[in-house]
Amino acid sequence: MRRLLLVLIAGTASPLRAQVHMQHPMEMNPGPLGIPETRMGSGTSWLPDASPMHAAHYTLGRWTVMLHGKGFVQYDWQGDSRGSNQLGIVNWAMAAASRPLGGGQLQLRAMLSAEPWTIGSRGYPLLVQSGESYQGAPLHDRQHPHDLFMELSALYERPVARNLGLSLYLAPVGEPAVGPVAFPHRPSAADDPLAPISHHWQDGTHITFGVVTAGVFTRSAKLEASWFNGREPDEIRTNFDYAGRRLDSYSARLTVNPGPRWSVSAWYAYLTGPEALNPDESLHRLGASALTTQPVGTRGTWSSALIYGANDQIGPASLASSVVLESTLDLDGRNAFFGRAEYVRKSAAELVIPSVPPTTEYDVGALALGFQRTVGTVAGLAAGVGVRGSVNFVPSSLNAVYGSAPPAGAAIYLQLRPAGASGGGMKMDGMPGMHRGSHGPGAVGFRAVLLDLRHQASGRTRNCTWPCAERTPGTVATCREGCDGLTTGMRPANETAS
Repeated sequence: MRRLLLVLIAGTASPLRAQVHMQHPMEMNPGPLGIPETRMGSGTSWLPDASPMHAAHYTLGRWTVMLHGKGFVQYDWQGDSRGSNQLGIVNWAMAAASRPLGGGQLQLRAMLSAEPWTIGSRGYPLLVQSGESYQGAPLHDRQHPHDLFMELSALYERPVARNLGLSLYLAPVGEPAVGPVAFPHRPSAADDPLAPISHHWQDGTHITFGVVTAGVFTRSAKLEASWFNGREPDEIRTNFDYAGRRLDSYSARLTVNPGPRWSVSAWYAYLTGPEALNPDESLHRLGASALTTQPVGTRGTWSSALIYGANDQIGPASLASSVVLESTLDLDGRNAFFGRAEYVRKSAAELVIPSVPPTTEYDVGALALGFQRTVGTVAGLAAGVGVRGSVNFVPSSLNAVYGSAPPAGAAIYLQLRPAGASGGGMKMDGMPGMHRGSHGPGAVGFRAVLLDLRHQASGRTRNCTWPCAERTPGTVATCREGCDGLTTGMRPANETAS
């Protein structure tokens, strides 16, 4: 079954080249209200427009299909008596197909992971991590694997006015409007193979079996509400967790993108019995996040995230908060430094400390730093090698559990993901016909749109947030709606875009 990973990720590098001809050119068309595809995060969440995206695209009739994913072949070592080591593969792969429908846009998504086999039911070692269960006991100091089915969803968005649209998201498996963009999809965490220890305080609902989300949005803001099944996935990672469950939880989230380089959001949720081992314990979850991507030179990006998330269990327990600051500095498309600093308040029950009352609380933290270098491409996949080191901080009252020295960990890994063109904003691969030798109108049109996205990421059109494509005889121009007539990327049709 481990071969499933290679099948999932390799598929992102094989965009059915025979299906794409210059008679059916591939172009990056904006979504409703001109919102660019790079804004798409996990579920219905938003990223900054300038976010890098490593993906393969192709067209099939009226459908535009995007494939992307990631795999980390890693050796993970976590020290201390509670630590362990493991050779495994963290991975996910996603397909999204969109087309115009009824004056709007329909998008179908499927996201899969082979982690039930490549990581195993216990997950991978990660000190002071908590959340979910294994063999009827809480998981601690390990990160649970992702389910085989991470997302199966349909999203319909339709403009109803010049700067107003409505959206409806239906997901047998998906993500409600809770939390920030989930960590596997955040550019600020793109090269970090391990999960945040605050995962279940912030984006722990990113795999939910049963979600309905409705939203209203403009080009720069979105307000949405969800009705969903609040129970986390069970220990069987390869099935659909519907037995005995219902849509019993709700949430709301407000997101604002004030410009192409920023996205800020705030949320609230009521979760009914999220933990399978404690189904009678419900909680409130709230938080806020700020995500940003800035250009670095001509080929690099600097993506960062500051996230606050909190769980407020109904009953005598107090508010348990978490804070994450993470960043990835991609210097030139080949060399990237990344880091993450975290603080979380966790209970003795979550950390499985049997010697004290389960409601006892501890302030714990983690600091991780790493580096990755892209070394080449294989079958359309960019291969990078990386190293990650971490140190955890626990109170002295836990010395008997974790030892007197700060618990530490390390990981070395090989990352595989779709190769992409360098530059800020969209990074794409598998664009048949989109090379320097192509002079067809579709190729030039695509280049003009890509050039415009690069201008947006570099700040040349920082006040313009609605890209569109406009053709006149002999010319391809990309423009910005509502930007005082500002036009960028104007090129003669017989000139090759850079």
